[in-house]
Amino acid sequence: MGFGRVPGRIQPPVNRLGGEAFQSARKAIESIKASSLFKFEVLTAFVSRHERFNKTINLIYGLHDTLVLKITARQWATIEEFLEAPTLDRTAKRLRLDPSTVSRNLKRGYYWQVTETVTVAGSLIKDIFC
Repeated sequence: MGFGRVPGRIQPPVNRLGGEAFQSARKAIESIKASSLFKFEVLTAFVSRHERFNKTINLIYGLHDTLVLKITARQWATIEEFLEAPTLDRTAKRLRLDPSTVSRNLKRGYYWQVTETVTVAGSLIKDIFC
């Protein structure tokens, strides 16, 4: 993810767009491809002109991605259903599972940590860039 100014209108093809935000996004993509952020695999990278923000948010999402990479297919299915109908009973009924199994799948699938990361990181991003 890149942060910065975007000159002009955003229109296709986006791979030809320039400006700070797009250059930063390209750097973020390259850092993931080159595995240069950490000694562990990550799925997410942030680049902005704020170095302290970059280090903080990349560490948070590096830890977040470590959890996400451990989520099983069954846990993902439970998470997806829970997002559609965010109650244990409704999700259990749709998946034909016991509510306690749904709760366990969400907990073992790090659902609560992942959603909290998104909420807190979103707030941090708004505070810094908006």
